[in-house]
Amino acid sequence: MLVTVTKSSFCGDVFTGKADCPYYAKAELLADYLQTNLPDFRVHKITQHPDEWEQWLHDICEKNEWEHRQSPIIWRELLCRGGKGMLMGGLDDFLEYAQHYYGVKSTMLSEEMLRIAEENLRAHIEIAKEEEEVKRLIKPLQIWITSASAPISYQLIPLLANGEVFGMTTEISIHLLDTPQFKDILCGIVMEAEDMAFPLLRSISEHTELDKAFIQADIIIVLDDVLLNHEVQSLENYIREVSEICQVYGPLIEKNAKSEVRVISSGKTFVNLKAMMIMVYGPSIKPENVIAVSSSWESAAKAMLARKLNMSVAGVKDVIVWGNITGCNYIDLSHAKLYGYDGAIWGPPNFPYPLLNVIYDSEWIHSELLSEQSSLGSRLSHCVGMLPAHAIATVLRYWYHGSPPGEIVSVGVLTKGQYCVPEGIVFSMPVKFQNGNWEVITTLETNEMTQEALGCLAHELIQEKLVALKEIKEMRPYKGDKVTSNEYFHPGY
Repeated sequence: MLVTVTKSSFCGDVFTGKADCPYYAKAELLADYLQTNLPDFRVHKITQHPDEWEQWLHDICEKNEWEHRQSPIIWRELLCRGGKGMLMGGLDDFLEYAQHYYGVKSTMLSEEMLRIAEENLRAHIEIAKEEEEVKRLIKPLQIWITSASAPISYQLIPLLANGEVFGMTTEISIHLLDTPQFKDILCGIVMEAEDMAFPLLRSISEHTELDKAFIQADIIIVLDDVLLNHEVQSLENYIREVSEICQVYGPLIEKNAKSEVRVISSGKTFVNLKAMMIMVYGPSIKPENVIAVSSSWESAAKAMLARKLNMSVAGVKDVIVWGNITGCNYIDLSHAKLYGYDGAIWGPPNFPYPLLNVIYDSEWIHSELLSEQSSLGSRLSHCVGMLPAHAIATVLRYWYHGSPPGEIVSVGVLTKGQYCVPEGIVFSMPVKFQNGNWEVITTLETNEMTQEALGCLAHELIQEKLVALKEIKEMRPYKGDKVTSNEYFHPGY
């Protein structure tokens, strides 16, 4: 039990011990009796967890130049007189002191000492949990955004800061990371975000020194992209650029970020590969804490279907995006459902129509939809950031608070053989978020056409991975030296 006192006015005895120590329990009970019956006797009690006791005792004795090795330790505070604490000793010293000065003896039995010690430990753990919860509520989440001069970052910041993603009681601090050449843009974003005075935005700052990136990060959003020009460079060169980015980020995340950091790969190019290579170069980062966002494709596909059916986009659910998010992917409608569709059959608002039972034009699905999908990729690569920013914010909200019950979300995750997709690649597939984690939905049936498509998509990602791993040996190792040029940064424009 911890009693808070004002040091400037406190003058009394301090009782400190291991929370599960029976000797501390005996001293505590006697001290409580004296405090109740003697008006001038004051007690300040502190317990320490058994795992932390030895270090705490060493530190307090070293600070005050005391010699004491056991629990409890008792001293008299004289701060009201301007002096430091005076060591009284342990249990035996306090028992002798109480009998000599006050004529009081302790009659506590061993069984009672052990019982109170157990109660003290339970109370200490419960109070520590409550204090940790309070700290969690007031300690801001540390969010880092790479290539933060990109338009998507500008659109993303208000979504993160308005409370809808992490909750209205969670404050955040945003760190914008980019190369020095974009420093002015970052400063402009910082000033504008500060001017908007978001209640939950504790701070926002710009960073251009790479060796200080990701310090104490809870969330890292990777927006780095390579600028595609197939007439100038080959695919292998682009993959080399992605590997160079991740070769820097992986070790820095391991070194500077929190152990439970969550990494989100987004952008317009090689989103799956970036997520996978961050795991390769940061092997201590938990694979389940690295995902690639495919919600932009999912949302755009739902919009196409809603236009076809002349209905609200919000009513289209469970469209699955398989494969390489920013490469070749497959939009699967076999599990898609429609809510609020004005059809021949009427039902309550939560009544779902199977989408394939509503779209009777199979030729449109197999020909026009596929051609639309090709133009969709081009349109997404030229978007100004609103859609991908919304996709990142949505995935983060689901990750922290859970996805809607029964709803399918498409996310790029490290495969473990689900749906016969080879292990060890980042592949977009159906998941659900619950209790701060995600889980691949493995109960969905896939037809022969879908399974064939998954095999082709996996082959493309395996080839990307093989090229990236081959390039590793030829790349200059990053050793934590300062990087101030744009050698490793590729803004997401």
